[in-house]
Amino acid sequence: MTFILIGFIVFALIAYFFLKNNKAKTANSISNAGYRSILAQHIQFYQQLDEVGKQVFEQKINAFLSGITIEGVGIIVDDTDRVMIASSAVIPIFGFKDWRYQNLTNVILYPDTFDSEFQFEGENRSILGMVGTGYMNGQMILSRAALIKGFSNSAGRENTAIHEFVHLLDKSDGATNGVPENLLAHDYVLPWLKMIHQEIHKIEEGKSDINPYAITNEAEFFAVAAEYFFQKPDELKHKHPELYEMLSTIFMQDRAVD
Repeated sequence: MTFILIGFIVFALIAYFFLKNNKAKTANSISNAGYRSILAQHIQFYQQLDEVGKQVFEQKINAFLSGITIEGVGIIVDDTDRVMIASSAVIPIFGFKDWRYQNLTNVILYPDTFDSEFQFEGENRSILGMVGTGYMNGQMILSRAALIKGFSNSAGRENTAIHEFVHLLDKSDGATNGVPENLLAHDYVLPWLKMIHQEIHKIEEGKSDINPYAITNEAEFFAVAAEYFFQKPDELKHKHPELYEMLSTIFMQDRAVD
């Protein structure tokens, strides 16, 4: 009788976790017609792709959403939130044939900024997004307000969600240090570091239009420069051609029109 009871409890627990996981994935699923409409309306990167590129982008969106749980704190996560989060993940890795964010399981969405009770990469700042470390490893926390602004016409060179996903790419080799060794050939490492330090020096002297937050450290420089690369590629190529070419090599994308 005891063995039967234990077996029943084990079966019940397995069924519970299976149903819970399936429910989470179902919540993240979006119909093709639904997300295509959102992509066409809000995601400029997607709008600029040809039809084949759009199909690839959609496939990568599906793959991301099928493997990541997105939860809201104080808000109900809607399809626009999911598409914007997934797009932020796909844009940096669009040039890679097959990439999975192995170091991410959950994205937690807050309505606006959140306090500093969590550990996160980088120094203190107004917290709009962060990649968790320690007990928060595998978690990303984002502000919905910042998420939406990053895909608005007023975003400029900044996109908080893309910034955080670039941190994840950087972290995939085991260290968030601004040198994505999984993406950058060894011969490029020293030239890349030299370029970072030269540009940081220009920012400190007020001779660069790159967001001053980039001088925090090499990791933040990489993420800030990547925002610029994806948000304003033509402008970056015109004003910082060497930086543009290096980022184009890292991300395997040439985003500039001219």
